[in-house]
Amino acid sequence: MKKLMILGASYSQLPLINKAREMGIYTIAASTPGDWPGFDAADESAFVDISDPEAILAQARRQQIHGITTCCLDTGVPAIGTVCEKMGLRGPSEKAARTASNKYKMKEAFREAGVQTARHICIHNREELVHALDELNFPVVVKAVDLMGSRGIFRCNTRQEALDNYEKTMEATRQEYCLIEEFIEGTLFGAEAMMKDGKLVYCMIDNTESFISAVPTPVGHSIPFEGGQTLELQAQEQVQAAIEAVGLDNCPVNCDLIHKEGKVYVIEITGRAGATCLPEQIGLYYGINYYEAIIRLAMDMEVESLFAQPPCTASISHTLMSDRDGTVKAINNCNEQTEDIVDLSFNVEPGEMIHAYRNGRDRLGQVIVKGSSLPVCRARLAEVLAKIEIEFEE
Repeated sequence: MKKLMILGASYSQLPLINKAREMGIYTIAASTPGDWPGFDAADESAFVDISDPEAILAQARRQQIHGITTCCLDTGVPAIGTVCEKMGLRGPSEKAARTASNKYKMKEAFREAGVQTARHICIHNREELVHALDELNFPVVVKAVDLMGSRGIFRCNTRQEALDNYEKTMEATRQEYCLIEEFIEGTLFGAEAMMKDGKLVYCMIDNTESFISAVPTPVGHSIPFEGGQTLELQAQEQVQAAIEAVGLDNCPVNCDLIHKEGKVYVIEITGRAGATCLPEQIGLYYGINYYEAIIRLAMDMEVESLFAQPPCTASISHTLMSDRDGTVKAINNCNEQTEDIVDLSFNVEPGEMIHAYRNGRDRLGQVIVKGSSLPVCRARLAEVLAKIEIEFEE
């Protein structure tokens, strides 16, 4: 039986694990010890730090795996590159995986290749920060290079805010440096793609619902793209340029974009599938199980035919969240199960302490709705959300 190692064992890896087992593939969930649901779902568990490429490589060799992958998670991407290169498996190169996992190396690759992106400077101390602030236009973003989501990232409108937030960023990062870059005030959107043997298997541009905190972060997506054909084509060109700049190949691709005054800028790109329901929505649009596509690619199986005849189903997703801290007393969901509600799930239970939403760690669950058009999906999503209530203990 072929063996697939899946990096991570949280709820986001469950669809990947379950689909692989359904395909008759032996699954190994790799993560540090903990009460992770993926350990129960997989055929075997490997207790190892997925941020340590050499440790993952040693485990992969012991297990004699045939493929390695992850989804919705940046932490294991460098290890995937190391394992694929050293063991001759299908996946990104070690250099590309490491570049995609370090925002400074990534931005330098963009700059050298002429990819449209924000001006940036690498800083190691407050003195370098002061000099950088003289070079860049406000507002700026102080950004950790090694964290996903919005962790260690702060928008700064003044010099003092930049100086204060620099300290917070350096406390959060594992590196001895961080980035400062100009903040582009535009509309956030995104792209999902897949590369195989130097060619795009597909590239899908999506609309992004943003939560505004230190910086805008995705809390939902909708497909198809509503920005118009001209903007969509420019976005696809920039995604392709960013992929080539970083050197990503034989992997899924997730890309954050922003457009301002008709120009598309690449925020960042990585060699794994996106989070916030994107795998499910890509699957809906193409009429497939996207987790199967991820698995087939990692296992060196044919994947192109899955994307040949898409039904182009519209969909919208939304992260369930709270606007206050507290202990959950009850979750009241008055929605009936209907075909157009693709997913309505909660990852918290009564008795748990939850927090007002600041980043992805504060999510309460998710909802995905499909329909004949995005306006239909939006109206239906509003109906669904109106029937969900979180009660708090007093």
